[in-house]
Amino acid sequence: MSTPAPAAARAAAAAPPQRRPRHQSRYLFLLPALVFLALFSLFPLVQLLRMSLSDVTASTLNSSWLFVGLENFQEGLASGQTGDALVRTAVFVLVVTVIGMVGGFAGAVALRTRGRWSNVLLAVMVFAWALPPVVNGSVWKFLLADAGLLNVVARAVGLTDTALPFLYDQHWALGAVAFVNSWAVIPFNALVFRAALLNIEPEVFEAAALDGAGRWQEVRHIMVPSVRPTMLVLLVLTIVYGFRSFDFIYVMTYGGPGTATNTLPFLGYLQAFSQFNFGLGASTSVVAVLVVLVLAVLYARSIRKEEKE
Repeated sequence: MSTPAPAAARAAAAAPPQRRPRHQSRYLFLLPALVFLALFSLFPLVQLLRMSLSDVTASTLNSSWLFVGLENFQEGLASGQTGDALVRTAVFVLVVTVIGMVGGFAGAVALRTRGRWSNVLLAVMVFAWALPPVVNGSVWKFLLADAGLLNVVARAVGLTDTALPFLYDQHWALGAVAFVNSWAVIPFNALVFRAALLNIEPEVFEAAALDGAGRWQEVRHIMVPSVRPTMLVLLVLTIVYGFRSFDFIYVMTYGGPGTATNTLPFLGYLQAFSQFNFGLGASTSVVAVLVVLVLAVLYARSIRKEEKE
């Protein structure tokens, strides 16, 4: 009469152990990263937003902050500083993006073939990319100075009698710093493009050569379509890189001459840590954060689109 109990025990022992749902395990792995982001990203952003809505100066920084609403944003717009900085930032980002993308793709095409010169070019690109921005900016500051190498060469070949004011003229300075930023981003873009080009089967180029395709036709009809998904993602990354650029401006021009190279991130730094108007600087930084947030959404959508394809 007691046989059902042992049978039930044997059935329970033979049953497979219940596993935790997969999505719960995934959340457990994400938990440390979420805690880290909450402590070191979300909390500072909340404090930045609070500061942008408050009257915070050097004398009130460590005391209670007086809530002033949108006055800091209105002050930045009314003074013209925020609007002018947005225009300069747009020009800066445009130069960095165009030169960075075109130069990166050209470098990837040059690096696609294997050989001694290709390896030398790859090593130079990795070296330029790995240089700290402060070192890189300092080198370019000496190269673009009145007695720098570029001005010495320009005078030697007869292009100019006087030194070209690369960093000392309001019309030249923004373009010069943007070019240096482009020079720094080209190696990264080239390495990413090169990885995408190496995924193209060699038979595709052999078939194109048999059909009489030239070098330019290979680039236009084979390479560009093959790297288009990578190009979209890299485009967003390059725009973000250009928008958040700070170190080269700090080292090379410090926002000058005048306000010629005051982009939005650097303007927020000057307002907060030079003028000690932390509320105004925080409002400028919030505008920059909103722009980066839009770019981050575009980047996430590009990644999802590439994964689906």
